[in-house]
Amino acid sequence: MERPFDVYGVGHALVDIQYRVDVETLDKLGIEKGVMTLIDSQRQQTLFEQLNRDPIASASGGSAANTMIGISQFGGKPFYACLTGRDTWGDFYQSDLEKAGVATDPAHRAEGTTGQCVVFITPDADRTLNTFLGVGSAISTTQLDGEKIAASQYIYLEGYLLSSDNGFETCLQAQAMAQRVGTSVALTLSDPFMVATFKDRFTQLVDNGVDILFCNEDEANTFTDSTESTQAIEQLGQRVPLVCVTCGANGVLIRQGEHCVSIPAIAVEAVDTNGAGDLFAGGFLYGITHELGVEQAGKIGSYAAAQVVAQYGPRLQKMLEGVESILAQFE
Repeated sequence: MERPFDVYGVGHALVDIQYRVDVETLDKLGIEKGVMTLIDSQRQQTLFEQLNRDPIASASGGSAANTMIGISQFGGKPFYACLTGRDTWGDFYQSDLEKAGVATDPAHRAEGTTGQCVVFITPDADRTLNTFLGVGSAISTTQLDGEKIAASQYIYLEGYLLSSDNGFETCLQAQAMAQRVGTSVALTLSDPFMVATFKDRFTQLVDNGVDILFCNEDEANTFTDSTESTQAIEQLGQRVPLVCVTCGANGVLIRQGEHCVSIPAIAVEAVDTNGAGDLFAGGFLYGITHELGVEQAGKIGSYAAAQVVAQYGPRLQKMLEGVESILAQFE
């Protein structure tokens, strides 16, 4: 059956507000480096006041949204299920998604403030996230569209949703809806802190049936209680048919059944790792939904991740035209 959408993403709607800072500034602000921390509106306002400067960029985002935008930039057809506020940021978010080629339901809005993520980028290219979910915390099964899920090859579930009861229920319902209509299920672990805090919820989703699992080394090790990525991917491969573990400058490990392949990273000067995992998933999902093999899809994802860490912000600002040109980078 031909399906008009490649991937149906489910995640938070967040306006990414990006700042360049040094590590000392994070210490002064009392922010834990390198992880995502949920904050309330008062804490967010305090951060803005203490920073007292304009951000370097703002864009519609959220982890799964970044992945959907990546799919679109490669020429794919994504749909994004989310919840925005009936406010100026919500208008911006909806318009920005549309300009990026991502379909969404404009009716899925609520009274309140659209979620925002303050992204701190340090000189070592690490990204630290302080997230105010706003109305996004109220995302529920109401935002799911069974017809759109049935019209998609994959659904893609954002692990950050598991931080709330209704977000977890939304993921469970989306997974069940997809499985009833033969739509494959992809899940991202999102963040080591999320995995450590909500491991039972991730475990339930995985045990219910996930076709592709995306994670980085820290997330894989935390989920499997391992200290070595090779051990972690072996354990994950026994539970999920296809596992992609990103390893920064060391590339990507992909396991499908008993077969494991290592995809090298493209050497770039990293300035901002924000969105690297998201864009790997976007490139990989584009490849796998456009009749490329797992290894070729992995190379598309690796290319996308390399390009995004060499720039500021989680969107590809420049890219080669055509799959052949991208694959040629690995020859």
